[in-house]
Formats: sequence, C-alpha cells, structure tokens
Amino acid sequence: MKNISIFGTSSDAGKSTITFVIAKIIQEMGYTVAPFKAQNVSNNAMVADDGSEIAVAQYFQAEVLGIPTSYHLNPILLKSGRNSLASLIINGKAITTKDVREYYRDLDELKPIVKASFEKLDSQYDCIVAEGAGSPVELNLMDKDLSNIYIATEFNTKIILVADIEKGGVFASIWGVYNLLPKKLRDNVIGVIVNKFRGDLTLFDEGVRIIEEEFGIPVLGVLPYTPFNLGFEDSQSLINYKQENSLNAKKVGVVAYPTMSNYNDFEPLIADNSISVEFIRSNIDLEQFEQIILAGSKLVMQDLAWLKEIGLFDQLQTTQKEILGICGGYEMMFENLIDNELIESSQKIVQGLGLIDDDIIFKKEKIVKKGEYQIFGKIVKGFEIHHGVSKKYPLYYQRENILGTFVHGIFDDNKFEEYKKRTIDSFVSSIKKKLDTKFINY
Repeated sequence: MKNISIFGTSSDAGKSTITFVIAKIIQEMGYTVAPFKAQNVSNNAMVADDGSEIAVAQYFQAEVLGIPTSYHLNPILLKSGRNSLASLIINGKAITTKDVREYYRDLDELKPIVKASFEKLDSQYDCIVAEGAGSPVELNLMDKDLSNIYIATEFNTKIILVADIEKGGVFASIWGVYNLLPKKLRDNVIGVIVNKFRGDLTLFDEGVRIIEEEFGIPVLGVLPYTPFNLGFEDSQSLINYKQENSLNAKKVGVVAYPTMSNYNDFEPLIADNSISVEFIRSNIDLEQFEQIILAGSKLVMQDLAWLKEIGLFDQLQTTQKEILGICGGYEMMFENLIDNELIESSQKIVQGLGLIDDDIIFKKEKIVKKGEYQIFGKIVKGFEIHHGVSKKYPLYYQRENILGTFVHGIFDDNKFEEYKKRTIDSFVSSIKKKLDTKFINY
C-alpha cells in the first residue's frame, strides 16, 4: 500500500497521536507499519534499541506497534541550546551545536540522510506513516521543510490532514492549508480528520457537509477531545494530562523549570490513582508535598539559575521532605557543576544545591545507553542521556531523604506496562469506530 504523511493544519493539532492511531489501524489490517519523522524539535528523547538517541514521540509510536526502535524512525533531532543555538543529533548521535539560522542554511546537506532512513524503512515495511511538523504551508519556510513538503514530494506519499477544532478557525485552517499546498500534493490528499471536538459530535454534521461539498475534501472523521496521559513529548502534554486520584493520594511535586525534559518519566505516577502529581512552576511551599522531584533538564545551569531566581533553590536546600533528582535534576543536587568545555553554558562553574558531596563535570562525549540497572534496591529497565558525570556517584545516590540518579524510567514497572497496553488498545479502538478507513484503499 501507499506510504502516508500526516500533516497538521496548525501546530499541536494532534499529529503524533493520529500517527500512531493510523499506523495501528493499518497494522491490525495485516500490514507491517513503521512510524517516521524526518526532523523533530524536542528536548524529550529516548535511547533506541540500536543505542541511538531519538525523539520520544517516534519511540512511543514504535512501542505501540511493537517494532524495533532505531535512528531510522527519526534521523534528525534538534534540542534547544543556549541563546539561539541548538544541539544537532543526526542518525542518533550528537554531532554539533549550531545556530538555528546556520542549520536552515545547510538544510540541503541533511536531505540525503533523511532519504536514506526513509528508504531503509520502506524496504522493511509495507507502509510508513510519516508525521509532519507544524504547518506544511509556512510559505517562507517551505523550501526548508524536511518533515512535510520534502517527504511528501520525494516519496509521493498520500496525505491526511489533521485539524484542531479547539483552536478555532478550523474551516479557514483546512481551506488554507489545502489550497496552499502544491498541486501535486493537493492531488494526494486523502481527506481531513477534525480533532479535539468537545461536546455532541452531531453538532458538527453541517461542518462536515461544508468541508466535503464546498471544499471538496473528504472528512475521514470527527474525533472527540480525549485526554491521553501517555507519550508526553512537549509542554502541551503537561497542560492536557488528567488524573483521577483516590482520597488519600500521596502528593508528589515535580519542579517544572523552563527547559525541563523527559516528561514521560512521570507517566507511571500520573497513571497511579494513589499518587497526585503537581507540576511546580513558582515558589510555592514545598512542605505540602511528600516527595519533590527534580526532573531532567536540557540546560541544567540555566534551570539552576531559575531555581535561584524564584526562590525554590533555598527551599530545596533546607527541606526535610524526600527529594529525588533524575538526570539533569540529579546534577543540580551536587556541590558544583563544572563546564570547562562550555558545552551548555557560558559559565565554567556554577554552584549546585550541595546535597551530594561531589562535583558534576560536563564531558564533550555524551553518554547515551540503555539497559538494566540495579539502583534503589531494585532492577530498573531504563536509559541514560547526559553530558555530566560524577566520579564518586556515577549512577545514583541515596542517603536519608536525598535520592538521585542519571537513569530515566525508574518508575516504570509491569503494572504500568499493563496499564499502557490497556489504555492504548482502548484509545485506538474508540477512535477506529469514528474514522472512515478508506485511506487503507489508497
């Protein structure tokens, strides 16, 4: 069957979710399927089965499908850096740090890399479902668009549009994107999915008629707004999550500094109704929490400065509540953070929280690995992605109320895996009932 591109008519239209749903439906019909995103911009990454670093969205999509993960699913990953710089990860390896303008200037050099990964997957699977990025018709950037226009043109993919009705202006966004696409791509549009509708779906029956009859675009489905607490990939995920807690739920506070990363570490906590998770974005009283978590961070020294600026730094130094640091949060707990190579900061040394008796030294060579770890008295199937190292406590630290580790995935367990499977199966099944699967015939 034909490969498919998922284009959003705006940012945050739900492309990542629709990508795995469409892929799962195709897989259930007997085809082999792989997800793909040429270029992702995200601070949330995972370590794939081949030891490479890829965006969490493509990792999660592959996990849903039960297929091996590799850099081929996401050959280009950009992570935010200091000032206007970005960390460039190509084929799963951190290559360099580039100014964003320089990156776009040299974009043609990346097309062969993207093409090689797509062709590799195309040789192994019946169908690739390729997720786009943002809007495909940013007219000043269309020649620099790897994830939308380049893939759809180079590989003649069929196209499904996804429109976010919650934002408002859904008719204009559908009409505008469709008519601004090059004619060749317009001819490849199968139809549109209207996403995130709140209320009685029949209230949009007239909207469906307008899109189909007046715009000439088939509507593949109108999907209700449904919170989905898995596959967190950006800050919007932290706004949309929903918990149903028991009466005496343990209260856990996660410090959400500006460049917090790897939100998916907390999905098992959010799924557990005996735990109430709150993301902390200001200098509130930490004594209300039973546990405080310092999450991963893309720019540790910058986020440390934020803690000091708003006043949480002082609270964290004096509280007797349990503090758990993960990766970047773990690094913040040491006496000093030393960055002689200026890997992520213009400062060579920054004072940490002083909760752990050692310094963190930032190394140019990033540690990227996954496996089984014996930490905190249990075996964890997790992964590491970090530049900072500790000589005395290279993996984890535990003393009284202070705990920390470089390992992501410490809350995952068999109970959560079962929850994930049930949630995904139920979610896909509910959406499948509301979708016209005519795209299978293309």
